This record gives sequence, structure tokens and C-alpha cells, in this order.
Amino acid sequence: QVQLVESGGGLVQPGGSLRLSCAASGRIFSIADMGWYRQAPGKQREFVAGISRDGITNYANSVKGRFTISRANGEGTVTLQMNSLKPEDTAVYYCNLALPYGSAYWGQGTQVTVSS
Repeated sequence: QVQLVESGGGLVQPGGSLRLSCAASGRIFSIADMGWYRQAPGKQREFVAGISRDGITNYANSVKGRFTISRANGEGTVTLQMNSLKPEDTAVYYCNLALPYGSAYWGQGTQVTVSS
């Protein structure tokens, strides 16, 4: 059974930074693609950033140049560094783990609020 635990959310002023982390249990982390998604109130969950098991990254256009995703396979963690935060980045952020044979898992989510 895979469990994902996110941390690092909180309240930050516009222009500030936050660092989200996701720790995965189990031994399958190194073969999984990892991603961050977010869901704002009244909106559908949307893709934010992803990193493949080979380290290839991709980002939503809305966060390119501001967010950076990275992973540490030995520690089973994936991190999302968020800089130059905007009020529209306010959402619950979810960590996602996707295995090659189709299974996927979600964390419980962590709240990010960008407000002055």
C-alpha cells in the first residue's frame, strides 16, 4: 500500500515563496512518475507540475518560471518550490504518484493561501 504525506503549505503574501514536500511510503517510488496538482474553491483539480522517474519535468503554463519540481529517489520525496506566488495560486495542493502499469495514488492535500 502506498501512502503520500504532503507538508509545507501555509499562508504567504503575494510575491513570497513556499516549499511543498511529499513523502511516499513503499518501495516503488523510483519507478513512479510524480506530480503536483491543485484545486481552488469551485474549480476542478488541475495539473501544476510533474517529474518522471527519469527526471524529466513539465509544468503548467501558469507556473512556468516560478515553480520548480524535484525528486530525491533515495528519500522517496518530491518537492515543489514555489516562488513569486500570486493570489491565484491559492488552492489545496495534492501530490500524485503514478505507476507504469496504471495505478495512481493521491495525498491528502495541503492548503496554500496567497494573500496580503
